[in-house]
Amino acid sequence: MILLDPPLWPRHGRMWSHLVSDSSLAELHAFAARTGIPERAFDLDHYDVPDRMHDELVAAGAVPVDSRELIRRLRASGLRVPARERRA
Repeated sequence: MILLDPPLWPRHGRMWSHLVSDSSLAELHAFAARTGIPERAFDLDHYDVPDRMHDELVAAGAVPVDSRELIRRLRASGLRVPARERRA
């Protein structure tokens, strides 16, 4: 399932959401490609997507969840890249 948190993260003068899969990176990449999210938006285990795309992504099938639920499901999937590995 593709999950999307609310656009709560400020960067580059706008707010951003995180787009993840709770089952596979292949599913996540396929959804991103189908909805026009550029590959450069991928950050190890999620895509950063601008607030202007939120409604469009939900209409395309992403399930809106709060940020805590998104992280919980990403960790449970085994796809989460821990912070210590992000800095490496």
